[in-house]
Amino acid sequence: MTTTVLVDDQKLVRDGLRLILELAGIDVLGEAEDGEEGVRLVLDLRPDVVLMDLRMPKLDGIEATRRIVEARSPTRVLVLTTFEGEELTFRALRAGAAGYLLKDAGGARLVSAVEAVAAGEMPLASEVVARLVASYVQRPPAPDSPARLAALSERERDVLALVGAGRSNPEIAAELYISLATVKTHVRHILAKLDLRDRPQAIVLAHECGLAGSSATR
Repeated sequence: MTTTVLVDDQKLVRDGLRLILELAGIDVLGEAEDGEEGVRLVLDLRPDVVLMDLRMPKLDGIEATRRIVEARSPTRVLVLTTFEGEELTFRALRAGAAGYLLKDAGGARLVSAVEAVAAGEMPLASEVVARLVASYVQRPPAPDSPARLAALSERERDVLALVGAGRSNPEIAAELYISLATVKTHVRHILAKLDLRDRPQAIVLAHECGLAGSSATR
């Protein structure tokens, strides 16, 4: 059974999330109303996934996410918030968030996102992906981009571009006409070659290099 912790300063929101998740068979281990309490709870209970709001008292969701990741907790962070702008989204991903969902997502989407994060995927709201891509692909690539990406094969660059655009592994497999196992192998090689911790860091790098949103199919 997938386990979660809810971190949100609004009790009504937490009550609604708990109801949706528990009806779907997901075990809610605890709740916190601010980032500091949320970090303590996550490190103590070690759930599979923590649903993290961004705007909270004492400690915001971005710093709480960073502390959870830096503590090497096995818990993966799914940000659940109203859309605050692409820069805040980018900061959440840089801090190590494993997914980003808007609060107006339906119950079924929420449940599938929690399960996807627990399984190692990285769900991103389509609105978030669209605005991230629109914002960051228009910026000039970082000065060290060519050297940073030189270690990748052409196909690995294709995969990284799609990862940066928020595609899941099955979606990448379908778009590039390759097997799911091959996609997983490419992602593993990309992380190793670029010395990246996880998929969120790969997404951030793809945007910084101006690669996300570029045409990946040949």
